[in-house]
Amino acid sequence: MYSHRRKKQMIFFSLFKTLIGHKIVVELKNDMVIEGILVAADQFLNLKLGEINVVNQEKYPHMMSVKNCFIRGSVVRYVQLPRDQIQLKLLQDTARIEADRLKG
Repeated sequence: MYSHRRKKQMIFFSLFKTLIGHKIVVELKNDMVIEGILVAADQFLNLKLGEINVVNQEKYPHMMSVKNCFIRGSVVRYVQLPRDQIQLKLLQDTARIEADRLKG
């Protein structure tokens, strides 16, 4: 089980590494939505964003002055990725190969 989860994380880790320098939108489990430039990502899917904007600034006024942030992977609900930067076919093929490998 652990090995399967680890492989899945590595697929997404590789994907996020290719998106460094691109704008992404991250929705957190507390409903905060942050958009910014992906600066770094690690194997735990922790993200470092630069040039951030909080989507609902009225609800989170304390975030208006923040320009960079670190987001722990365990608090992320969704990540919206730039469609033009994703090689969807490659991602699907990689996931399919890994699923087939795990089946036996």
